[in-house]
Amino acid sequence: MKTYTITVNGVAYDVTVEEGTGAAAPAVAAPAAAAKAAPAPAAKAAAPAASGAAGAVKVNAPMPGKILAVKTQVGAAVKKGEVILVLEAMKMENEIVAPQDGTVASVNVSVGASVESGEVMVTLN
Repeated sequence: MKTYTITVNGVAYDVTVEEGTGAAAPAVAAPAAAAKAAPAPAAKAAAPAASGAAGAVKVNAPMPGKILAVKTQVGAAVKKGEVILVLEAMKMENEIVAPQDGTVASVNVSVGASVESGEVMVTLN
């Protein structure tokens, strides 16, 4: 068995990984405190669009941070996996990509804006 310390959103977790024979996935034991990171999907449904015409597909902030770049605009066609925003969080630049092909319906953030986890940043049709 190997023990690792994993830090998620500033909270350290001790994780023990059991070494297997390769026949099955390794078992991972995490403290119960890790469950508090799970409520993020609920925030997606509760976050209202900040501007008028919202699309059906919402692109939410995966974590709190600051918008470094907006790489798209309303009306632009985007492909699945295309970078639409750059979000700085914990001194790292995170590329936020389009979850599917579509047209940008609204851009609810601007460069320099701070966002909270689950906040709607862009909507697509």
